[in-house]
Amino acid sequence: MRNSHPPTLLRTQYETLFRVSQVLSRSLDFHHSLREVLRSLEITGHLTRGMVSVVDPGAGDLTVHAVHGLDAEAFEPVRYQPGEGLLGMLLEGKRPVAIARLGDEPRFLNRLGLYDKELPFIAVPIQVGGTLQGVLAVQPDQPDDGQLEERVRFVEMVANLIGQSVRLSLEVEQERKALAEERDSLRRTVRQRHGFDNLVGHSASMRRIFDQIRLVSKWPTTVLIRGETGTGKELIANAIHYNSPRARGPYVRLNCASLPETLLETELFGHEKGAFTGAVAARKGRFEMADGGTLFLDEIGEISPAFQAKLLRVLQEGELERVGAGRTVKVDVRLIAATHRNLEAAVEAGDFREDLYYRLNVMPILPPPLRERMEDLPEIARHLLDRLGGVQGRPLTLTAAAQRRLAQHSWPGNVRELENCLERAAVMSLDGEIDADLIRIDKPRAAARGFNAVPPAPTFRAAAEGEGEAIEAGAEQSEHMDERRRVIAALEQAGWVQARAARLLGMTPRQIAYRIQTLNIEVRQM
Repeated sequence: MRNSHPPTLLRTQYETLFRVSQVLSRSLDFHHSLREVLRSLEITGHLTRGMVSVVDPGAGDLTVHAVHGLDAEAFEPVRYQPGEGLLGMLLEGKRPVAIARLGDEPRFLNRLGLYDKELPFIAVPIQVGGTLQGVLAVQPDQPDDGQLEERVRFVEMVANLIGQSVRLSLEVEQERKALAEERDSLRRTVRQRHGFDNLVGHSASMRRIFDQIRLVSKWPTTVLIRGETGTGKELIANAIHYNSPRARGPYVRLNCASLPETLLETELFGHEKGAFTGAVAARKGRFEMADGGTLFLDEIGEISPAFQAKLLRVLQEGELERVGAGRTVKVDVRLIAATHRNLEAAVEAGDFREDLYYRLNVMPILPPPLRERMEDLPEIARHLLDRLGGVQGRPLTLTAAAQRRLAQHSWPGNVRELENCLERAAVMSLDGEIDADLIRIDKPRAAARGFNAVPPAPTFRAAAEGEGEAIEAGAEQSEHMDERRRVIAALEQAGWVQARAARLLGMTPRQIAYRIQTLNIEVRQM
């Protein structure tokens, strides 16, 4: 009957198992953990020349993954086919291999030139859920003392622990790959959504904007986007970031008009714990969040002169101080700012710092209002309807009469007003077709612009409308004729010179040319 294990061997194995379990529980870095396990086996377990080989799922062979006592370059290319050498035997049989004296085994290949032929050799499978994932091989540091079988069982215990680490490592790696694929997919979606495809228009003014975006996107230059509300300033900022070398970095946005000055400082610069009542923890500001990426500050013209000085320092020095902190933080941020205010007038009035104005106005971009690019209106309307149709789950279309109705308005609210108008009409449409009677434009805004095209309130189109449809159609025709007479009268007064007639009507030459086309006015040659 076999005697019990010597106390010294048991203590050594227990201590080694404890150290191995500690190593494997400390980190999910599989490569580093394996090296530490092999090191522990040698220090406390007297098992030297440890080696871990991993099954290549594609090729089906074993690849040497970690060896204690050799540099990575020395074993990286070593592979074993099934049945090749002692390690290849485990690929076929998946059973432990124990050799009392390695030099007595003819199948030993010694490709690494690492093992001592006078010492025993142990190799056991590393399995996860019954599937072979690799092989753990070691050499006791003393000749066989009759306890080779006990040492094999101990190495199997270590292999089981490594197997659990392999399982966790594989799961983490799969999750990382899935997250990376999802991240890349989201980046492609965001880049497509916020790229040039979301900026619609083929007019000369919009082509100029596209060219400016392409040029400025290449460099970390500060950009100031200026224009009326609803002209797409944020869309331009998005396109600049997602077409720049910083597209993989963070993109942080903040509307400066949405916060009071006291909150704006902590929001942009962050604060330390205890800096003020309620600051229970340190917090990064938007500048630090955008480090390595882009910060978009909308409505930059609304910040106070006192805060302008603090912002100027960040732009000049590239460093900031959190509220309540005594140290500076360096940041690498590309700034894009936007405003609808006349900053030149604000500088003259003393409401905006001149030095900050010049610091921001390095590369100004001025998106044109919708009334100055009316030729883009049909394309913009189609783009907006496609987006609305996606939300409503049905196709939306505009009739020719509806397009004429849209063309007769000056759109003081620009694209945002157009989008609201189309969304309201889409909600009122029963079949997805939007006719002129569903186009409702706010009367106060149209009247304020001196524009005659004020459509009647929208009504549902149904078979029982009857007389209501006739009234609506008559109102539309009357309105259309009034506008046509007004344009013709101006042309006659100007001797049929379109630029002069445009000035009489308060329009641009492009606008009156578009009116002449949509109202079917035959131009006379004087």
